[in-house]
Parts: sequence; C-alpha cells; structure tokens
Amino acid sequence: MYIGSIDQGTTSTRFIIFDKQGNQISVGQKEHSQIYPHAGWVEHDSDEIWSNTQEVIGLALGKANLSPLDIAAVGITNQRETTVVWNRFTGQPYYNAIVWQDTRVGNMVAELANEGGADCFRAKTGLPLATYFSGLKLKWLLENVEGLREDAEEGTAIFGNIDTFIIWHLTGGTDGGIHITDVTNASRTQLMNLQSLAWDDDILTKLNIPKAMLPAIKSSSEIYGEARGVLSGVPVAGDLGDQQAALVGQTCFAAGEAKNTYGTGCFMLMNTGEKITPSTYGLLTTVAYQFGNHPVQYALEGSVAITGALVQWLRDNLEIIKNSAEIETLANSVEDNGGCYFVPAFSGLYAPYWQADARGVIVGLTRYVTKAHIARAALEATAFQTLEVLEAMEKDAGIEISSLRVDGGMVVNETLMQFQADMVDVPVVCPAMIETTALGAAYAAGLAIGYWEDLDDLKQNWGIAQTWKPDMEASKRDNLYHYWKKAVTRSFEWEE
Repeated sequence: MYIGSIDQGTTSTRFIIFDKQGNQISVGQKEHSQIYPHAGWVEHDSDEIWSNTQEVIGLALGKANLSPLDIAAVGITNQRETTVVWNRFTGQPYYNAIVWQDTRVGNMVAELANEGGADCFRAKTGLPLATYFSGLKLKWLLENVEGLREDAEEGTAIFGNIDTFIIWHLTGGTDGGIHITDVTNASRTQLMNLQSLAWDDDILTKLNIPKAMLPAIKSSSEIYGEARGVLSGVPVAGDLGDQQAALVGQTCFAAGEAKNTYGTGCFMLMNTGEKITPSTYGLLTTVAYQFGNHPVQYALEGSVAITGALVQWLRDNLEIIKNSAEIETLANSVEDNGGCYFVPAFSGLYAPYWQADARGVIVGLTRYVTKAHIARAALEATAFQTLEVLEAMEKDAGIEISSLRVDGGMVVNETLMQFQADMVDVPVVCPAMIETTALGAAYAAGLAIGYWEDLDDLKQNWGIAQTWKPDMEASKRDNLYHYWKKAVTRSFEWEE
C-alpha cells in the first residue's frame, strides 16, 4: 500500500505517490493558466485546477499501474491564501480564484491601517495587514461580485482556500462534499484566532464577512471523509498549507528547527513548539501543524513573494532565457553581478518589510551590465531576501541557526545554493527527497490512518543529499549585502 499526495501549487498541480520510506513511486503533473486582468491582479481558474487535479491523479496511478485500492490514504497540500468562493448547490465558482500574490486590496489595507494601525489584527492572528492573506480578498469578492453577498448570507455561497475547494470536490462536491479546512490554512486567512483556533467573531464583524460561508476548522491529520470519483474509497486524511507541509516533510518537529522552500516565492519557517511567538522583526506568527488530538504546534515564518517567479519572468516577459534551467548557465558566464541588483517587489515587499507600495527595481545599471549580470542579480536576489528573513528569525526566536534545511524547485541550482551558503554563512543542507511539500501532506495522511506509527518513523526517512558550505570572505559578503540593502530602499513607496 502507498500514500497519495495532491500538491496544488501556484503554477501547477501534482499527484505524487509515496512508499513507507518516503520514496517517490510515481508522479503526474500539469500546469494551469496564470490570469492577469490588470496590473497587480493575479487569478486562477479554479475549475481548471480541479480538472487538472483529477487528470494528474489518473496519470500517476496509470504510470505506476496502480488503482485506488493501492492507496491507503490521500493528503492535500496547497498554495495558501488563494481565495475561492463557489455555490454549494451547483459547484460553480462566482469568480476566478484570487491568488496570494494579488494586490487589488491595497486600498483596503491602507484604510484599515489608517483606522487601527498595520498591526490591528496581529495580536489575534499573528499577521500584519497586507494584501497577502485571504480575509481581505474575500471581503473584496463580497463587495464586487453581484449577488454574492446575498448568497453568502443565505449559506449558498461558500468560501475556502484551495485545500477546501479540492477536498469539497474530492469528497463528492454537490453530492455531500465536505466543507472543511485545517488549522494551518485557517491561520492564513487572517480570520482565525491563533489561541482559540476558531474563527474570530470580532474580525468577521469588522470585515463584514458572513460566518456561514466559512469551512469547519480541523486538525492537519485526521480522517475527514472518503474520496469519490478518481480516488473512490480512499480516506482523505491530511491537509496542510504548502509551507507547513514542507516543514513536516523536512521533519522539523523540534522547536528551533527551520527550513526554507524555494518555489514561486521563498518561505522560511521555524518551529516554535507549543508557544505562540509574536514577531517584532517583521515575521508572521502562524500555525505549524496539528496532528489529530495532539497540541497544536506554532511557527515563525518569513514570506518572500517573488523568487522562482522572477526566473519565470525573465523567461516569459523579457525572453532572455528559453527555459528556467538556462538561468544558471547564463549567470555563470560572468564572475559577479557587475554592480547590478534586482529587487523583485512585483507585488510589494513581504517579510521583513511589509511594504505594499514597493515595486520591482533594477539598480546599479551601467553600460558594462549585460543580460548575464541581470540573470546573476536575479538569482542573488533570492539569497539576499532569504538572508534578511533568517536574520529576523534569529532575533525573534533568540536562536542562532547552525544550518539551513532547503527544498523546492530552485535547489537544483548549484550556483544559487552556493551563494546562499556564502550569504547566510552556515551550511545549506538539501535532503535526499526534495519534494518535501508533497511528502509532508503524505505524512499527515499516513499518520492519521497508522501507516506511519509516530514522528520517529518519519525522522528515519530523512537523509541528506547535498551540503553547501560557506566559502566567501566576510568583507565581500558585507559589501554585497550593503548594496542589496541600499537597492531595497529604492523600491519603497513607488505606488501612490
């Protein structure tokens, strides 16, 4: 028997099948459309995502010559904060999914900040006011989609992040689909109270959001129900937001253990145990995971909006590379960045700045700079942003990190990983299984049904594939970082 994992990400959906040792047996993957109706708006077609989900499940099963009878349980992990509203009786979405990177609620953020300060919800939710989270996206939908508010108040229109949308469809949709989310996804809405782990009535009232729309909040690892259709009869038993899933996949179960995921954006999480740790250095306080009836575990998170997406931008918008892998070759054709720095504040700056009015800048340009220097500066931007988050995390937690566990698509880029080690000045460690996000969701589902007995079982699966050690003089590191910090200030207050 195996465990299945639906990994619904920002650019694609995958279904990965794992064995007891955490090895990947089979995978199906399909990209979905990125929709940009206006500058700063980012949307997905949620029906396309559900259709792709069914397709990749079939692909992975077919490749391995397996049927649903071979799958002991399925877990779901998802792009967080991406907001969907649909009709519980027809299954039809009222509007495209509004993606986490979308900045259309910038005016709402400014208005709320003027009324109560940027941290008016932070004590309850662990989150500053930002365009990032689901709550304000939902408020925007209620105010801008005709007929939605009436349907929401009647209980016809329901809301969820992508995990909720997929679980509802997977467990029957209009025919008895289960409307739930887990504590990690709920903690990204800015509507859940971190201590009570329940929807906060005061915030719902303030944002004028009908409680009837919201899913029931469950733990990250329990049997929620049974799949229908393409996974007929398989228990649906795990649900984690993608970054929390990567923390679980990296087996960071002890307070102080941290991981960094390099995907569309970059997300560093540090487990803080059963303790809610408020941040004073620009990080988020969030739920790490909750397995069944065990106490909820919390985390500090540093979110960077644009990292891998910057490579895609160079490929699709500027067309200076044909595929993502080419960036490393191009960056390596020069010795350094030529004095050029690239701050990819395409949707404002997230941690540790939280500047919604920032926009992307390339600075330090001279006649000497080529597309190769820009490619190198794009890679370096990921490492610099990670260093800023790491420094904030060490200050907030009062812990010096001795090594950095990494995962995600960009870890195959040796140049980036070496530069990352040079900048953070500690070893950067990549596990043997880099698909830690999907693995984390599989672990949550497997624990719920006893496929894995306990956390020690999972820790035994973790092994190191590669370690990059720092190899840069401190003076050079300091000089590069000094100019990066200077470049970041040039991106501030662009939007008025």
